[in-house]
Amino acid sequence: MPEKVCKFQGQCYHKLKRSCLRRGALFQDPFFPPSAESLFYKRTPPPGLTWKRPRELCKDPRLFVDGISTRDLHQGSLGNCWMVAATSCLAAESSLWKKVIPGHAEQEWHPKRPDLYAGIFHFRFWRLGQWTDVVVDDRLPVSEDGTLLFCRSATPREFWSALLEKAYAKLNGCYEALEGGNTAEALVDFTGGVSEPLSLNQEELIQHADQRKMLFQTLAHAHSHKALITCSIRPAEGEQVESVLDCGLIKGHAYGVTAFKKLRMSETLNGMCNATRLHMVQMRNPWGTADWTGAWSLGSDGAGRLLTPYHDDGHGLCMQDDSGSCDGIPPGVRGLGYCPGPPRIFLLVHIPPSPPGTRAGRPVAGSPECYGPDRLLPLPKPQGKEVEVNRVCRVQCLCEQAASSVYMDSRSVTLRVTLGPGRYVILPTTFQPGATGRFLLRFFSHSHVQLRELKEELPTPSLWQCCFPELSTVTTVHLLKASGLTHPKQTAPDVYAVIRCEEDSVRTNIFKKDTSPEFNTKAIFYSRTPKSKISIELWKRGLLLDTFLGGAQIQTGGHERCQNRVIDLQGGKSRGCVFIETSSSQCLTDL
Repeated sequence: MPEKVCKFQGQCYHKLKRSCLRRGALFQDPFFPPSAESLFYKRTPPPGLTWKRPRELCKDPRLFVDGISTRDLHQGSLGNCWMVAATSCLAAESSLWKKVIPGHAEQEWHPKRPDLYAGIFHFRFWRLGQWTDVVVDDRLPVSEDGTLLFCRSATPREFWSALLEKAYAKLNGCYEALEGGNTAEALVDFTGGVSEPLSLNQEELIQHADQRKMLFQTLAHAHSHKALITCSIRPAEGEQVESVLDCGLIKGHAYGVTAFKKLRMSETLNGMCNATRLHMVQMRNPWGTADWTGAWSLGSDGAGRLLTPYHDDGHGLCMQDDSGSCDGIPPGVRGLGYCPGPPRIFLLVHIPPSPPGTRAGRPVAGSPECYGPDRLLPLPKPQGKEVEVNRVCRVQCLCEQAASSVYMDSRSVTLRVTLGPGRYVILPTTFQPGATGRFLLRFFSHSHVQLRELKEELPTPSLWQCCFPELSTVTTVHLLKASGLTHPKQTAPDVYAVIRCEEDSVRTNIFKKDTSPEFNTKAIFYSRTPKSKISIELWKRGLLLDTFLGGAQIQTGGHERCQNRVIDLQGGKSRGCVFIETSSSQCLTDL
């Protein structure tokens, strides 16, 4: 089934182009005219500014010249390095930029068929949970000296980057709306993927070689799976943005990371660097200048010259070596943008226990694996909590947290966490209590998980509600473990437990040959009688019939929190005991 695409401001590219071709007129976009309002909302246009079509700037304009490359882009006079850096990364992966520039061959100039040109282009960005098609005309802002005012390609007759920037400016309101921004957000807009920020601790990385190696492997693995990666150096409080470091890097400036390479050194170079291998990261400055002046730069002596072909369009940065002696990462370099991967919305996650001899599943928010898209807008603060195996209603009160992200002023928040087997609830929350709004929640996992959404505030009423009392008490039972289920000389049983309350019951997994099984199972029950008894039965699995090992009963009522109990088993063939924790309330939304 073809993916649904939203038409921005209701404009259909194909209909508009056909209309222009029939009339023999070039397209003029009424929603983004060549005016000051399309440029700025605060500043005034520079003197001598005009709007010109590509054919007025060169004799033989093209959308692409010799394909598309990360070397095509130069930033221009707009402070949108964040967007240009993301575009530079986008250009490195054809499967991605072909989505952003749909039907690129059809949009190209045809010198022999000028009658097919209508001065109209369209680009697609992933916004609010769906791809949005943005139409623009080809009138571009030109400075007094006759060059494009904003983003432009290294080749003067190539215009894909300038037109894409115009479409992105239209989507955001005007060109000035692109002044300063978040590279990760641009990566999401260009891919529909998930962005994950990665803050680097310089002291930890310098002191621990294993952390440096793990960081390099993480980034290289993400890059090999088509992730788009950018980085920047966050200025400290009071420091000037875009101040230049001794190594040539610029604080507050976004760089595109375009390659990773592990180099094995020769004996001569090994002696010079005191390392057998170098882990190299290639970065590109959207300004298009090779201004990295540190080790292994273009102007450095000795071995650095051997790497010249590897960083001919940006910076070659030595990230680490085996001994940690090479120039390290500049302070605060950060930023990892993952793509691609549309999402799936969910609220309840089940991570099944791993079979014997296997590793537990590791759910990871932000990995490149894909699920299908749904819903919209940012996730202000995701939290995780392990919950009862039979929960069907929303969590009203948050007790312990398995993991939590931080509140931040951003369109999206990412949390990466490793969880053990169990059931967890993801709770989106806002910084201001009581604030409501739509959001997009996306989950990525390295292992298979079962997802479902919790929609009900309370259990659905029974069809026989008129014949029974209304629900009056809610109780959670946490069956921790059992012990002493057999005598020392007996064979350990295959054991499971059943927890019952009125007509509801929950059964645990089977624990093989275990005299002291750690069930660690939570269940929640809604009862009609305040003093209903909850029973716990332990059973030994048999070939034909299961054997009752013993049972325990507890009676709860009123309001109690985290009551710990140790109860001896009765009525069966075991004299063991069970360890239980219970909470109870007459407010049905309390637990």
